[in-house]
Amino acid sequence: MGKNSNVIHVPGSQRSYSRNKLLLVVLVPLMMSLMQVSSINTALTTIQHSLSATDAEIQWMISGYALAIGIVLVPAGRLGDIFGRAGGFVTGLAIFSVASLLIGLSNDPLHLNVLRLAQGFGSGVLSPQTTGLIQQYFQGRDRARAFGYFGLTVSASVAAGPVLSGGLIQLLGPEIGWRASFILNFPIGVIGIILAFFWLPFGKERRTIGPRKDEIEAEYEAEEIAKGHHPIRRTSSTKVDLDPFGMLLLAVAVLGIMLPFMMKGNPWLYLIVVLGLVLMAVWVAWEKYYKERGGFPMVDLDLFKITTFRYGTAIVSVFFLGMTSIWAIFLIFLQNAMGATPFELGLFSIPNSILSALASLWAGKYAVERGRAIQFWSVLMYLVGLLSIIGMTFLAARGMNYWWYVLPTLLMGIGSGAMGAANQTQAMLDVPASSGGTAGGVLQTGQRMSTAIGIALVTAIFFSARGTLHPDGTGGHWYFGLVVAFAVISAIIFIDLLIVLVFWRKGIKEKAAASQS
Repeated sequence: MGKNSNVIHVPGSQRSYSRNKLLLVVLVPLMMSLMQVSSINTALTTIQHSLSATDAEIQWMISGYALAIGIVLVPAGRLGDIFGRAGGFVTGLAIFSVASLLIGLSNDPLHLNVLRLAQGFGSGVLSPQTTGLIQQYFQGRDRARAFGYFGLTVSASVAAGPVLSGGLIQLLGPEIGWRASFILNFPIGVIGIILAFFWLPFGKERRTIGPRKDEIEAEYEAEEIAKGHHPIRRTSSTKVDLDPFGMLLLAVAVLGIMLPFMMKGNPWLYLIVVLGLVLMAVWVAWEKYYKERGGFPMVDLDLFKITTFRYGTAIVSVFFLGMTSIWAIFLIFLQNAMGATPFELGLFSIPNSILSALASLWAGKYAVERGRAIQFWSVLMYLVGLLSIIGMTFLAARGMNYWWYVLPTLLMGIGSGAMGAANQTQAMLDVPASSGGTAGGVLQTGQRMSTAIGIALVTAIFFSARGTLHPDGTGGHWYFGLVVAFAVISAIIFIDLLIVLVFWRKGIKEKAAASQS
């Protein structure tokens, strides 16, 4: 990087840019969008009373946001790769900010849910641009450091969301407080947009269109081959090729897979999942066909020929399948079985979040050279924490104070934080900068689908194992429910550990072969 690795010099521009400022301006809005996933949980009861919303409408306040993000991520990443990630980022942030303001002014559940879809759409547009910009303007250890801060942002948002919305409701009162938790995004978003115009390079990201496309691709391929990578082949067309049918197919497939897991109701809804999987297979076939006939597919499936990206996507998707339901189940258990108050529940998760954030920063320093090993030991530590909770539950049933549960959650915090930073770095390690947004969208879409499936599956197992409650709310074996649910999660995390182990050993063999040659 030279003496001043913080400075970005963009070809074709007289200006220079600061990597630190770029990172700040993209990560703060990302944190805002991620906080909207967790912050609304604290405000749901208040919103329901304020707007006289039904249970189904409340469910859509959670599901609609997540669905919109999942559907938009990959197409938005692709569009950012073509037309410019900075422009895509500002567009997404503007949509997100305006939708947040209007949600805070809503007086009708239907309007609020429509706006939550728009808010999720904006979040889905800006999120992959964040990954793409880091991928484009950071290299080597600087990139790993940036993804370490990316992991810190994710961890901090999970912890800060409920605290912020709960604090505003407590400070401003129920009616104004929940609205303020949304409206606050607007002034921060406006500041972010203004700073983006000064701190982000615009119009310099194009790699797939333009009169010098063939020269750019030739340079890119030579660089990738020199690094020992296998470059993704491009078509020679200089026209803008959006692959609209591929975009539509993937959007409907993701919707079909996620929607039934996010809606409570008729079990026949799960037949839609089958349709979603069929459409996903059709989408894969279409992308292959589209490339063979000379088009530029939305997702070049050669991305999955990149070992680090293929394994990284699989590892984080399986990890999210298990871990995303843990806190929802655990906090329900602590409140109902152990008598914890809502305030105590808020305090309970803070040590986990702090250690997760610190572990993200630490892992970011070593993720390039030791990322595979870090992922293995992180997932193992997370698994030990889960098994410890299972063991301690037998003691809790015999009178153990529930605050002892904090200890295994510390292990889980370290494990999830380090795993997130190392995985993000390794997954994107060999992805060409020209595909950074698309690859980031694919990576996050896998996480969103796994989250929807994992939460629905594991919470259903938890409540089924717990048994039936009496009309007065008593009864039901909460301890047994927790043990069964966490055993299922542990099995999923163990499978993930095996995938990480294969990935790590593969890297060791590759290094040994390279040293011998």
